[in-house]
Amino acid sequence: MNTPVRVLVVDDDPLVRAGLVMILSAAPDLVLVGEAADGTEVVAAVDACAPDVVLMDIRMPRLDGLAATELLRARSDPPEVIVLTTFHADEYVLRALRAGASGFLLKDTRPTEILHAITRVAAGDPILSPAVTRRLIAHVGARARTHGGATPLRSWPGSANGNARSRWRWPRESRTRRSATSCS
Repeated sequence: MNTPVRVLVVDDDPLVRAGLVMILSAAPDLVLVGEAADGTEVVAAVDACAPDVVLMDIRMPRLDGLAATELLRARSDPPEVIVLTTFHADEYVLRALRAGASGFLLKDTRPTEILHAITRVAAGDPILSPAVTRRLIAHVGARARTHGGATPLRSWPGSANGNARSRWRWPRESRTRRSATSCS
């Protein structure tokens, strides 16, 4: 039997958190290990709950989800982060990817797709919602046309020195499950 994927939900809207809790409770291969209402609570929640995946809102009152994602991804053995938001502006997508998010989903994503995304990200696969993928492809295509053909690697989002690998964390061969702790 596979160990369930441990999920932490971070959103300042109690109604959104309650909806995600309902969705997660219906999935036998996922377990909700905790909730946080602001980015300032994320590090402590991750330390206490040891999630495999964090579902992170972008806009929160004290510390936004992008800054919280940067904090998490800078740690050793960080959880994967899926940004789940209503905002799909290019700057949010690019900032989330630069911060180290493994996924970017819009809040209008169907519940079954959210559950699928969590399991895929936990397995090391990146996930972008279809609307975000279309915008990213258009962005890269526009850059390529501006540069007269292929976009130089050094100009790709997240590639400060021309080496995209330096900004991305590659999936691990096997994900070590953390010991189960009660966080609820």
